[in-house]
Amino acid sequence: MLSYFYEKALFRKGYKLVAGVDEVGRGPLAGPIFAAAVILPLGCFIEGLNDSKKLSPQKRERLFHEIKEVAIDIGVASIGHSMIDRIGIGPANLLVMKRAVERLRIIPDFVLLDGKRYRIDSAVPQRAIISGDAKCPSIAAASIVAKVTRDRLMISYHRRFPLYGFAQHKGYGTRRHFQMLEKYGLCAIHRRSFL
Repeated sequence: MLSYFYEKALFRKGYKLVAGVDEVGRGPLAGPIFAAAVILPLGCFIEGLNDSKKLSPQKRERLFHEIKEVAIDIGVASIGHSMIDRIGIGPANLLVMKRAVERLRIIPDFVLLDGKRYRIDSAVPQRAIISGDAKCPSIAAASIVAKVTRDRLMISYHRRFPLYGFAQHKGYGTRRHFQMLEKYGLCAIHRRSFL
């Protein structure tokens, strides 16, 4: 359940600016991986805030705009398919989260990462929380920002590569996507190491 439990515990220890960090796009066969870092004012209430995977596209869009209005700061980063192929999805995942934190204009006092045993290469104190996007508002906000930003890019790729249906599946391995791959082969944004 979403609550400020982790953020409040850090606040009591003297950490005032806590950034939630999450990534999207680990599993798709095409396109980049994205991460966002979001610093919310402690205790701010955003109606309907949740893990981005549990929300409809329309709800994510509405929340995306609300998050942008109330957030103290937001950092977004991406790593493209060619670098994912070169360094692997695990290292790319850690690197994109690190870059999202570095894109913040305000240096956070602490970083909460969605995941298990994650540690990014940063001097900022940090903690990984399993299912953090369903527990911490700042991580949930980051998951929405990352998801909406990536989805918008994949929709723009659909205009460049209309045969693959990127607007619908966003690069994930759906049956239709595999059918199109069988018929047309790989396009420029497919991850070669995933196929």
